[in-house]
Amino acid sequence: MGALLGVLWPLERMNTGILAVGRVIAVVALAIMVCLILGQVFFRYVLNDAPNWTEEGARFGMIWLVGLMAPLAYRQGGFVAIDMLERALSNMMAGILGLVLFAISLWVLVILWDKGLNNHVDSLSGRGCSSSLRWPFGIEFGKCGAKFQNNFQYAGLWVGVNLLILVNVELLLRQIIVLLGGAQRLRPIPGTGMAGAE
Repeated sequence: MGALLGVLWPLERMNTGILAVGRVIAVVALAIMVCLILGQVFFRYVLNDAPNWTEEGARFGMIWLVGLMAPLAYRQGGFVAIDMLERALSNMMAGILGLVLFAISLWVLVILWDKGLNNHVDSLSGRGCSSSLRWPFGIEFGKCGAKFQNNFQYAGLWVGVNLLILVNVELLLRQIIVLLGGAQRLRPIPGTGMAGAE
């Protein structure tokens, strides 16, 4: 039990810090995304000429927003859950079911990690250049020069999968500790007291 807690507590602190920074970045990405979409609507319907880069810029913000907020929602129990079976089982069986589900989730996330890296970030499409997004002020960076390289966008989802893996390992360790009878030694996860979808 002590060894599990010794691994869990630093992981909890790391996840709390990283996800707090990710939340701030995601809020900024959301604000930029909304401004770009509103700007596109304004320019399209009022001036009849929308800049072509606003749609791709909004998609860029959305990808990073999802990649940074999904791990936070997962950690706080914010994903939709069907828990009829869990409620019908005894506490021990529900705990074992939760452990199995966390293990399956970790397996799927490891597969997504590989697919995300090899099929999106480090692939032909990921190494390609954006059709419309450019660096500001004529700055040239990397092989695409003044244009964004697509892997800057796709990396948002891959970063999200990395963070989901860290959160999943934390939740898996917490579930093992609960099954071993150490629930009273666990600290509450910040933000889990918020109202969720019922």
